[in-house]
Amino acid sequence: MISFKPEQVTTTLLEVLPDRARDVLEKRYGLNKDGETFTLEAIGQSYGITRERVRQIENYGIQSIQKSEVYKKHYDLFVEMQKLIDQLGGGLIAEHVLLDELSKDPVVRNHLYFLLIVGDTFYKSKENPHYEHRWFTEHKTVEEVEKALRSVRKSLKRDDLVSEQEIISRFKEELAHVSENHDEEVLKRWLKISKQIGQNPLGDWGHSESPNIRVKGIRDYAYLAVKRHGSPMHFREVAGSIKELFDHKAHIATTHNELIKDDRFVLVGRGLYALSEWGYTAGVVKEVLRDILENEGPLSREEIIDKVRKERYVKDNTILVNLQDVNMFKRLSNGHYTLSE
Repeated sequence: MISFKPEQVTTTLLEVLPDRARDVLEKRYGLNKDGETFTLEAIGQSYGITRERVRQIENYGIQSIQKSEVYKKHYDLFVEMQKLIDQLGGGLIAEHVLLDELSKDPVVRNHLYFLLIVGDTFYKSKENPHYEHRWFTEHKTVEEVEKALRSVRKSLKRDDLVSEQEIISRFKEELAHVSENHDEEVLKRWLKISKQIGQNPLGDWGHSESPNIRVKGIRDYAYLAVKRHGSPMHFREVAGSIKELFDHKAHIATTHNELIKDDRFVLVGRGLYALSEWGYTAGVVKEVLRDILENEGPLSREEIIDKVRKERYVKDNTILVNLQDVNMFKRLSNGHYTLSE
């Protein structure tokens, strides 16, 4: 994707500096073979100077490179990087997304990042609570995209999960004329600028703070697995699905315990769990019968069976056996059932 070798270019640029300035930049940006980076304080201690003095040396080094003849010689390289920002991000791209597109090698990424810092054909906006570090070529694009991202975020409830196509559709509406000039790949990269909108391992989008997006443990994996399945699952199936979908080991017993403890799940049959958001209610069959008759009034045997089966995966005979509890239920003369007084 790039026509140059970042390590070779940075080595050439650093050669214009005095030894100490070069060493400071190499340590700050991880430009050595091991790619290790150092803080201002750590570098200062190694030289017996303050962290502020290290910062001054760092700034001096960058400015010296930018003023050098070597920088001018490689100026086409920075124009190429500018065009990449325009090509990949429509003039705006999150720093981690840009680096991911260019290289997976951490050492190479360090060299690319240094070249971004040194280049003067593009600009950087530092991260804040709302947005990631980002690079851009036009201020107007930044303003329009960030405004659209705020609107999309407001349109999402905390635990909403929406498809990629849906989030892109909402984003397009907010961007109006701007989105018409860019394909969906650019729009997806713009979405990744936001710290408040995120994507889970299954590709769904929502609030980045939601456990449906920021998946942390078996419970969250289980929720996504059952939701993806779309109907009740046995806890053994859930454990297997977690391994299959996320390549995350899930012990059957641990999975079952987590399902029991999380109110997002409802036991609807022997070992079968559904999502409470699907309308299922907690409780054993007898409690479900009580709630149905309390809300609906007297019902026929067929009506009761139909309503319970929408709440629980149980056999008809199990429902009828529970109806025989005279302390809780009463059979009327017309054959309907109601609650005992």
